[in-house]
Amino acid sequence: MKKANWFLLVLLLALSMFLAACSGGDESGGETEGDAEGGDGEETEESSGMDSEQVLNLYEPSEIPTMDASMATDAVAFQWLGSTMDGLYRVGEDGETEEGIAIDHEISDDSLTWTFNLRDDATWSNGDPVTAHDFVYAWQRAVNPDTGSEYGPYMMGGVIENAQAIADGDAPVEELGVEAADDYTLEVTLEKPTPYFESLTTFGTFLPLNEEFVEEQGEDYALEAESLIANGPFVITEWDASGWTLEKNEDYWDADQVNLEQINVDVVKETSSAVNLYQTGEVDRVALDAEFVDEYRSAEDFTTIEEPTLFYLKMNQENEILSNENARKAIQRVIDRDSLVNTLLNNGSLASAGNMPQNFVFHPETEEDFREVNGDLFETNVEEAQELWATAKEELDIEEAEIGYLGGDTELSKNMDAYIKDQLEQLEGLTVNVQAVPFQERLDRDTEMDYDLQNAGWGPDYVDPNTFLNLWVTDGGNNKTGYSSEEYDSMIEEANNELAQEPVERFETLLEAEKLLIEEDAVLAPLYQRSRAYLWQPYLKDVTFNQAGPDFTYKYAYIEGKE
Repeated sequence: MKKANWFLLVLLLALSMFLAACSGGDESGGETEGDAEGGDGEETEESSGMDSEQVLNLYEPSEIPTMDASMATDAVAFQWLGSTMDGLYRVGEDGETEEGIAIDHEISDDSLTWTFNLRDDATWSNGDPVTAHDFVYAWQRAVNPDTGSEYGPYMMGGVIENAQAIADGDAPVEELGVEAADDYTLEVTLEKPTPYFESLTTFGTFLPLNEEFVEEQGEDYALEAESLIANGPFVITEWDASGWTLEKNEDYWDADQVNLEQINVDVVKETSSAVNLYQTGEVDRVALDAEFVDEYRSAEDFTTIEEPTLFYLKMNQENEILSNENARKAIQRVIDRDSLVNTLLNNGSLASAGNMPQNFVFHPETEEDFREVNGDLFETNVEEAQELWATAKEELDIEEAEIGYLGGDTELSKNMDAYIKDQLEQLEGLTVNVQAVPFQERLDRDTEMDYDLQNAGWGPDYVDPNTFLNLWVTDGGNNKTGYSSEEYDSMIEEANNELAQEPVERFETLLEAEKLLIEEDAVLAPLYQRSRAYLWQPYLKDVTFNQAGPDFTYKYAYIEGKE
């Protein structure tokens, strides 16, 4: 969500800024942290006594790259896909799933066959019914190698029967384990028992698509408002480089629960500009960076939200220097993460020394937090970092080194990148060359592994530790580090196969996998777990913050008491 998934995207989406994406949107908010999680869908306009125009004004620091669910990879796209589309299920309050197009499902005794019963009153915004065939088409399209989807093979491979073979070109798309038994019954066959599959169905890649409409639009599908249709709470009616407009979908199956009539989103890259818009009443919420947190911390409309979203330095092991384990460990240990979160971010974010956020997943027996069990897997220690770096230079037979750093082009990104450059250049003889690029170029270069270091991030796609740890298996679709470990791969494989129905053993295996990834192999240099600081107008009610998938749910939101 997260995801998804790039540090600068999601950071910019959060603090002025999506992997997010990925996950996925960007600002956030609520009157208080508790209020921000409200929104059970039971309060209607009559019962809440709404007395204000139901128009919400927001901003994003980045344009939507695409609204094609098969092609989306970033937090902005997944935010607005989640606002305009219903999958089988939606992300509900407290991370629980709630009804979408599916009203319920049954699971076979061997946990391999899932039968979803679909509602018969859901329609697309062009009037077509939403049927099981729309899911079959969308899921086949996502794993079809001709489509070129990144998330289709990543999310479905090894989960839905034959998905990986199809993505690899070794089987026809018709053999994917998804079938329309009739218009309103969807049967899904899994490769193996998958404990988190219900949560997985809320993710954007699993959204349905109207085949006739998509094929009619061809290459133009989902690139502008006129080439989109929706089956969710809102419909995008205007969309260009400067922003987009959503209007309530009057044909939505649950339209009675949707209070907002319109959502306006402007693209605003600079935090200072966004704060000015908030102060003049032109946006209803603004994400604050460190410069503004102290100024507004005591304001009544100030709030923070802790997220299960992690940021880290990705280190491309195809680079000669970064292929050295001691060099990577030196990079991990030289960065003062406490100063980063307390001074540079100053928004409640937490220094991180692992690849799992706190307050996200818990031991199935003891209920201990995954992060608490494993603790910090390394410590900031400049002296130790210098020793590791000296060893690395000896092993590489070099005295000096230059490393490229792929950064963002916004004000916040540049401040963050300058801080990290300064920290890294404490390593004797190291020069870090920062290159600031637009977001889409950053995504493209990550895909091509055209970087040495990059500041990246990941928000969960579903509520399970696998969403963070499965990223780093050999040749994983989102790995893009060159990391390959038979030992690590076997741990993840065992956790998701033999131990899939052994929750305690599975959890403990994933604990060991994280230690191998960070403590021993130093694949990443963890930085922090994000919290986001906001000014949030008190008249904006019942916006739900999500742990996975779209950052926020606006389905039940409403405005009350706005002057």
